[in-house]
Amino acid sequence: MKRKKTLLAALAAVAVVCGAWLWLRSPRTDDITLQTAATSRITIRNSVMATGTVEPVTEVEVGTQVSGIIDRLYVDYNDVVKAGQLIAEMDKVTLQAQLEQSQAELASCKTEYEYQMKNYTRTRTLHEKQLVSDAEYDEALYLYEKARNAYEQAKAAIVQVKQNLDYATITSPIDGVVISRAVEEGQTVAAGFETPTLFTIANDLTQMRVIADVDEADIGQVKDGQRVEFTVDAYPDDTFEGTVQQVRLEATTESSVVTYEVVISAYNPDLKLKPGLTANVTIYTLEKEHALAVPTEALRFVPDAELLSRIGITVDGQSAPAQTGKRELWVKNGDTLVPRTVSAGASSGELTEITEGLADGEVVAIGLSAASEEPAAASVERSPFMPSPPGGDKGKKQQAR
Repeated sequence: MKRKKTLLAALAAVAVVCGAWLWLRSPRTDDITLQTAATSRITIRNSVMATGTVEPVTEVEVGTQVSGIIDRLYVDYNDVVKAGQLIAEMDKVTLQAQLEQSQAELASCKTEYEYQMKNYTRTRTLHEKQLVSDAEYDEALYLYEKARNAYEQAKAAIVQVKQNLDYATITSPIDGVVISRAVEEGQTVAAGFETPTLFTIANDLTQMRVIADVDEADIGQVKDGQRVEFTVDAYPDDTFEGTVQQVRLEATTESSVVTYEVVISAYNPDLKLKPGLTANVTIYTLEKEHALAVPTEALRFVPDAELLSRIGITVDGQSAPAQTGKRELWVKNGDTLVPRTVSAGASSGELTEITEGLADGEVVAIGLSAASEEPAAASVERSPFMPSPPGGDKGKKQQAR
């Protein structure tokens, strides 16, 4: 009797252990939920982040082509100038003396030329009558040609001296604002192999541009005409608008980082943007207004019919091979999932536009999750100036709103 009780107790313990093991191994469907999202009309945006420098659209460096002493300065920083306006003068004493010397040399050469021309004319007449030898004729011709060449050289030299004298009067080549002055009165400048810069004049400060350095990984997305927003540290509460004007082909390599210059035009009516400011640039490489979108996860979701049946969801139909240019997702109709072939358009990473195959308000399946997991968001709204999360694409931000 005692042995029988022991055997029954052992069998009961085994039954309990086996039951617990089977219970633990069986999937707990009570905590599993189907994540879904409704289609909606939104704006899909992709953007590229970069930094750049604010510059005037037209900037001219005014220099001098002659060496000498700066005699007078007529403009200073921030002065508004007109094209042809006198802005500086150099000491003209030396240049004026060179001009007078050249004029005297020209007069002397002219006198010699006229004398030799008359002498050659007489000698040629006598030579034709065979009254002078060939040697005398050749000598007269030689002296005539030599005097004529010296006279032509003197005329060319005086043109150069007059031009140098004109260069001593420095005028503004354009209408604009003086943003830099590099000399003082009495300073000596030497125009040798390189023309010294006296002033820097910006044409119109209401029309500015930003030269942005875009990383090589992002430059393929940047095109002319794209909309740009940027900020500067001087006005942290202001956002400035611009447009991509040019994507330059020349690459710049610094510390093994390759970047390309992108020229962005910016209107500056309030003159807040000043040359040299650092701009934090956001280039919108994609802007799709009023797009019918679903979470990108929906295009990757593959239903598990057996698991879904345990939570009361029926999978109706089988997944069909994707057609060229088509994608497949699952539409929730009551407690049934139905496959739907759609055409995908623009994507912001988290959201994808559906151009064909779905209607507004339809609900699509995006995944399965346990009750402890937070549901996936159907859409993400992020400020264009918030930093990307760690591990995100370098210099690039994708957003949708």
